[in-house]
Amino acid sequence: MAIILQSSSFLISCNSVPSTSSCSCRRGLIRASINIPNNQKLKISLPKIQRRARPGQQQELISGCSTISTSSSSPIEKQFSPSRRSDPLIIEKLYAIKEAIADRVEMHRNIGEQRSQWNNMLLTSINGITLAAATMVGIAASSGDPILGLKMSSTLMYLAATAMLVTMNQIQPSQLAEEQRNATRLFQDLHNQIETTLSMGHPSAIDVKAAMDKVLALDKAYPLPLLGVMLEKFPSTVEPAVWWPQQRRRQPKRATDNGNDWNGWNGKLEEEMKEIMGVLGKKDQEEYIRLGEKALKMNKFLAISGPWLTGLAAVGSALAGHSTHGSWAAMLGIVGGALATVVNTVEHGGQVGMVFEMYRSNAGFFQYMQESIESNLTETEMDRRENGEVFEMKLALKLGRSLSDLRDLAASSSCKAEDLDEFASKLF
Repeated sequence: MAIILQSSSFLISCNSVPSTSSCSCRRGLIRASINIPNNQKLKISLPKIQRRARPGQQQELISGCSTISTSSSSPIEKQFSPSRRSDPLIIEKLYAIKEAIADRVEMHRNIGEQRSQWNNMLLTSINGITLAAATMVGIAASSGDPILGLKMSSTLMYLAATAMLVTMNQIQPSQLAEEQRNATRLFQDLHNQIETTLSMGHPSAIDVKAAMDKVLALDKAYPLPLLGVMLEKFPSTVEPAVWWPQQRRRQPKRATDNGNDWNGWNGKLEEEMKEIMGVLGKKDQEEYIRLGEKALKMNKFLAISGPWLTGLAAVGSALAGHSTHGSWAAMLGIVGGALATVVNTVEHGGQVGMVFEMYRSNAGFFQYMQESIESNLTETEMDRRENGEVFEMKLALKLGRSLSDLRDLAASSSCKAEDLDEFASKLF
């Protein structure tokens, strides 16, 4: 009987304590073995034990547990909190641009191969037609009575070769192929830049806008169609190729490490960049523009000489045997065809148009390097510049130099000034 009364008082005390205590009491089960005689009937009214906490108490418990879990969260969980995650829409846009760039890489690669084949097939065909026409003129002139069929055939073949040469010289297939090769390389480089941006994380809307501007600038610099938008193959002056947006957007602010407000820049590095920029403009870019002008002049001369020689050969083959100067006319038809074949082989076999485009593209590369340096130096807010140490390393790699070699070049340029004979680039 005493055991029962003690149990009753214990349950009453458990019911009177707060919900947290009652929860702990309910978790343990009190089991007792009581032997009571069968002939005794006891009527004991025990209070009902609450098996569930009230809704208000449950809310307090949940809020308390959530507070504890939040306060004990690790730094990694804080780093990947929703406030620091990248915008999914921006990532989706960058992936869409990346897919479009990959498609352009494939298009420019395929069209470049096709136009290179154009150059080879047209060169072989025109040379074959020209040599066949010259042979026919020679056979007709060597016989006592010129054969009319051979003369007509040779004249028609010369005229066909002239028309094909004019078209080929106008479009310059070797130069078109070089344009597509440059576009393939630059689009692939842009593709790699977007991959780097995505792998580093936290891309912004400025990255999306910059990628779009670069894609459109490349489309304008290296067009795919031939009619209407084809680049001029014989410009009056040689200008460096430009494939980047002319109005560059300001870079987003970057957090500096260890309280360094200079973002990797210092006065010495700025002076070195100014000296290198001067060398790029005065030595490398000027040299490739000069070479480009020579290649352009040679290409113009060959492009005019080829059709002019085949045209004269056509006139000579038509007049062979019809006048007192028939032998001279036949000689003109034979020699003109032979010289036209040589000129055509030098121009398109030697790919003079491709050489001109290569020089023009290299001059554009050095101009791009100068503008990259200038855009960083003119930016007054250091946290909007590209990190100075990273930028110096990129510049050294693009010029084929080590960091120490790049600094030696800047020191030599500051000492020798105009007498410096060394070029900035060691790659080409």
